[in-house]
Amino acid sequence: MATNSANCKTWCISLVSAILVVIADKNKPNYAWISLIPIVLFFLLDSYYLGQERSFREIYNNFVKELHFSGEITIDKVFVLKPPKGMNVVNLLLASSLSFSIYPFYLTLLLTVIIAKYLVL
Repeated sequence: MATNSANCKTWCISLVSAILVVIADKNKPNYAWISLIPIVLFFLLDSYYLGQERSFREIYNNFVKELHFSGEITIDKVFVLKPPKGMNVVNLLLASSLSFSIYPFYLTLLLTVIIAKYLVL
C-alpha cells in the first residue's frame, strides 16, 4: 500500500504540472482551477490507501495479540482479513487525511497552484 501512496503523489504532480503547462501555453490563467480536480481526487485516494494500510495493520496486531494471550487460534480466524465497510471507511479516510504523510504534500501542491495562477500565469 505504501507503493500506491507514492504512485498517487507521483501521478498527481505529473497531472497538475501538465495541466498548468497547457494552461500557460494557451494563455488561459482562469482555467488553472482545473488542476484542483486531480489534487482532490489523489488526496482522497492517498488517504484511502493509508487508511486501508492502518486497518490491515490493526487486524494483524489483533490477531497476534489473540494468538499470544489465548495461545490458540481457530482455523476460521487464520485467513480472515475483512477490510472496513460503510462509515468505517469514511472514518479511516478522515483520520488518515490528517496524517503528516498526506496533508502537507497536497496542501503544498494546492498552494503552488494558487501561486501559479496569480503570480506566474
